[in-house]
Amino acid sequence: MIWRTTRNRLLKRLQLRESWIIFFVLGNVMINFPFLKIFNQPISILGFPLLFLYFTLGWAISIGVVYLFTQTLEPEQPSGEEPPAR
Repeated sequence: MIWRTTRNRLLKRLQLRESWIIFFVLGNVMINFPFLKIFNQPISILGFPLLFLYFTLGWAISIGVVYLFTQTLEPEQPSGEEPPAR
């Protein structure tokens, strides 16, 4: 029950247009010079270069954020039909 209310609050907050813009700008900032310079080090974690892990984890987190955004969208229902039960 608590999980549902927390999830619903989070999804309502993510509906804001400003959130889309903020995450877009953040994604662009992540692939620019200062961050690339920080993570382009001769260090490897579990045998993977740090820059590779940075891109891979950033990509996975971006997919998660897009998933959360798509969960906030409700499909349009034709008039006269009820939404399907979940």
